[in-house]
Amino acid sequence: MLLIDLLEENAVKYPDDVALVELNPIPDDAENLRWQEYELVETGHDPHFRRELTWREFDERANSFANLLRAKGVQKGDKVAILLMNCIDWLPIYFGVLKAGAVVAPLNFRYTAAEISHCVNIADASVLVFGPEFTERLGQVRGELPGVREFIFVGMDRPAYAASFEGLIGEFPASKPEVALAADDNAAVYYSSGTTGMPKAILHTHRSLHSGAVTEQAHHSQTKDDVFILIPPLYHTGAKMHWFGSLLTGGRAVILKGTDPRWVIETAANEQATIVWLLVPWAQDILDAIDAGRIDLDSYDLSRWRLMHIGAQPVPPSLIRRWKQHFPHHQYDTNYGLSESLGPGAVHLGVDNIHKVGAIGKAGHGWATRIVDESGADVPRGQVGELLVLGPGLMKEYFKDPEATAATLRDGWLFTGDMAMEDADGFIYLVDRKKDVIITGGENIYPVQVEDFLRGHDAVKDAAVIGVPDRRLGEIAAAIIELKPGAVATTADIVAFAEGLPRYKRPRVVIFDRVPRNATGKIEKPKLRKRYHAEGIVARETES
Repeated sequence: MLLIDLLEENAVKYPDDVALVELNPIPDDAENLRWQEYELVETGHDPHFRRELTWREFDERANSFANLLRAKGVQKGDKVAILLMNCIDWLPIYFGVLKAGAVVAPLNFRYTAAEISHCVNIADASVLVFGPEFTERLGQVRGELPGVREFIFVGMDRPAYAASFEGLIGEFPASKPEVALAADDNAAVYYSSGTTGMPKAILHTHRSLHSGAVTEQAHHSQTKDDVFILIPPLYHTGAKMHWFGSLLTGGRAVILKGTDPRWVIETAANEQATIVWLLVPWAQDILDAIDAGRIDLDSYDLSRWRLMHIGAQPVPPSLIRRWKQHFPHHQYDTNYGLSESLGPGAVHLGVDNIHKVGAIGKAGHGWATRIVDESGADVPRGQVGELLVLGPGLMKEYFKDPEATAATLRDGWLFTGDMAMEDADGFIYLVDRKKDVIITGGENIYPVQVEDFLRGHDAVKDAAVIGVPDRRLGEIAAAIIELKPGAVATTADIVAFAEGLPRYKRPRVVIFDRVPRNATGKIEKPKLRKRYHAEGIVARETES
């Protein structure tokens, strides 16, 4: 069975049931919003903009987009890139690409213009679907995308070079296109990065995507009655793959466009949510708002909320203990995965194992794990080694990168690059990351990129970037700056220079010190981590 078959089954079994809801809470400057197709309704205390799609409408919209793509010359195996903020059309577009027999390539909405160009080109995308937030960035690199034959625009203020999604989709039939697809056909390209920081294209099959739905439902027992609140970005393999469990059972999903704690709590109450998927900083913000009295839980009916689910980064045990004080009836689970393993599910804690908070868990449904030393031999329990995973959601390859594929997929096992240990009960704990990736608020920062940028400052001789603990974000980037002899620069100077980076990549802490390197010229980051973690560095954050 394919993932698209699940959508089509739901359209037959539950045609008039709501499949997707989009909620866009109105901020203070609501008069500047232009969502003309939205119906303004009262939900709880505040008005929201709201859109809905039934399962029939979802499937028909996906079919129409698939037929649009076929009319534009998209053939089986062609790549279609998606560069959109979360919206109710995101998933119909995604499924429309799959139904057309094409390979879908979701792009991180944080990408710079150069990263957009790199990712579109490395995937050989022939169509790019994008929204108004990206018009300026695309304008900088559109001439560098020779393979893109068609630009399709979703939203208002369409640039002249792009076709209108809304203007076109109604012209094409809502019937399923006749495209023969098999489980082992290519289906999706996701993106990851190695220590160089440049994204690699990760190729998955239809079999892999479908396995994500099976694994997720096995982990969290979704039923038709579950309501899933979806907040994280849909380009990511995380939240979307967790929603696949609801797709499998026909449950409703609510796409909430915003992370304000009150919006999350109010939406969970008004929509009678049963599952809410959070990142660590959002959970911290909710707890802080409760403790500060900005949220009164007694004012909300949250009785149906059964599962608080966190992933994408290590979870502080103190956070979960604090959460259970306010929500003692909640189940809790965390997952571990990589884009190479279809995101979540390769390892999961399990809702019955809250006593093991701090662990990432055991092998997920249909998955197997190993922890090995440098020679590839299994290490005894209690010893640290590299975590390996094997299961139905493994990538097919790094697209057009056979060397990286061979280094990462060996004898069927995925070498994750993450260092871990297994306790006496078989629960796995992450202890470090080989790749030096910093995970801040669920987003990956690749230090080499930031270091190379900072070395462009006239006063900087060398730079090293490490992660330091942060209560809200999990960890934040700290830049150790070594100045050139006789040069002068202040924290403010470095902060101002770093504004040339995307916001999430900017160092939150600036430390002036020598950057230690070993005999081969590599930065000795373990020394830096030990020094600043041991000293409990509390340097001034450069931005809130």
